[in-house]
Amino acid sequence: MRFDFLGARRIVIKIGSATLVDKRTGLRRGWLASLAEDIVALRARGTQVVIVSSGAVALGSPLLGPEFNRSRLADSQAAAAVGQIKLAHAYQETMARHDITVAQILLTLDDTEVRRRYLNARETIEALVRLGALPVINENDTVATTELRYGDNDRLAARVAQMISADCLVILSDVDGLYSADPSEDASATLFTHIPRITQEIEDMAGEPKADGVGSGGMITKLAAAKIAVPSGCHVLIVNGKPDHPIGRYRDTGVGTWFEAHEAPLTVRKQWIAGTLKPTAVLTVDKGAEGALRQGKSLLAAGVTAIRGVFERGDTVTVQNADGRELARGLVAYSSDEARRIMGRRSDAIEELLGYKGRGAVIHRDHLVLL
Repeated sequence: MRFDFLGARRIVIKIGSATLVDKRTGLRRGWLASLAEDIVALRARGTQVVIVSSGAVALGSPLLGPEFNRSRLADSQAAAAVGQIKLAHAYQETMARHDITVAQILLTLDDTEVRRRYLNARETIEALVRLGALPVINENDTVATTELRYGDNDRLAARVAQMISADCLVILSDVDGLYSADPSEDASATLFTHIPRITQEIEDMAGEPKADGVGSGGMITKLAAAKIAVPSGCHVLIVNGKPDHPIGRYRDTGVGTWFEAHEAPLTVRKQWIAGTLKPTAVLTVDKGAEGALRQGKSLLAAGVTAIRGVFERGDTVTVQNADGRELARGLVAYSSDEARRIMGRRSDAIEELLGYKGRGAVIHRDHLVLL
């Protein structure tokens, strides 16, 4: 079983640094030209395409001399500033041969975590696609601090796919897909071509994050991306991006890993909540509250046993059980100070404790997403 591109209305293609840039020779122009032909073929079928591309740091760092040190944030940001120009020009030059206009968009973590910025970014991308342009998106490494970075474009691509209601996120990797073990270390490792649901067993196969001096992430960040995109109704496809025509190659061979999207995607607002990468705080709940959440009920103050972190009303928080397992995320109805005063107490005691009636739920079910 393989993913069928023919029915896709909108696709996000994520291109990693290791796929786009060769350590010795630099930008892989011939490969990029072949990908452009794949994109032209998709657009000819009526499929809208958005690209999320790494590569700015990898292209810029060789131009900054012997004192460049990628481990220093400022140096990496400088390399991104230099390389982003080369990256944008490469896409512009390649796609111009097919009379396709390229648009550059740089995003930070805050641009997808803060609701107002998220909506603004979505409207910009929607307008570009509607007008026939090809958006090329990258993380804005030149201004993002360590705390406000995605750190990998896999999750950024998943957030973009979620943001624009894409049908499929295609992640071009340096391997064929998800294996039962690391194929470079275990010759008996088998490739999973279709994953109908992401289980803990599947997550355990992803291994540890990797960095090779050009790209960063590894299979674990691709699994994290799938966990963001799939609940929003977006299929995720991981294929080997190294060969020419990576999209056409998958159509011909079916070699890759397809994560099947859920049949009933979350509402747009709940997609945004579920995709939050940096929840403000953690609420721990008892077994009774855990059972109620699984039944689709709201989180009441009586079920909260502990609170870690500082937050304001409307912030996104994580809900976990006594074992530390994340159960849900939601928009909290109280500040952390207020929540600590009412946790473990019945709803009819809230007015006396806070001096006003307040809301019956700490997180209402309409603003809560089970994970």
